[in-house]
Amino acid sequence: MAVKQRLSVYLDADMMARLERLASKERAAKSSIAEAAIISFLTADDIDRWEAAMTRRLDRLTRSIDRVERDLEFSVEALALYIRAWLTATPPLPEGAQAAAQAKGRERYESFIDALGRRLAKGQKLAREISKEFQSENAGEIS
Repeated sequence: MAVKQRLSVYLDADMMARLERLASKERAAKSSIAEAAIISFLTADDIDRWEAAMTRRLDRLTRSIDRVERDLEFSVEALALYIRAWLTATPPLPEGAQAAAQAKGRERYESFIDALGRRLAKGQKLAREISKEFQSENAGEIS
């Protein structure tokens, strides 16, 4: 058991009465209650630092989720626009041409997947490219 040291503390009458009521109710020594209160007070900084760190992390996660949400919205809109244009502009194929068109479609799809893989490996992002193009176009309009 650790040796405890003595500390004299002066409390106003109301605080002392509250301490005595709590000690009586809890059947605990006033010094034990005071020690627990001091420990709680001294460790509050640790809790505040932990809370501040968690708040910063949550803020970063929120900003990251906002970016993902924006990029996803952009992707969905781009895909919907492409599908609408494709469905509007592509006429139906005659029966005899469907097999050749399907073979050509598979070939084009494989080329698309290869190109996509190369772009992703290089870290190129279409959203970033479009954003830069849009910003440079708007900068040209402003000047």
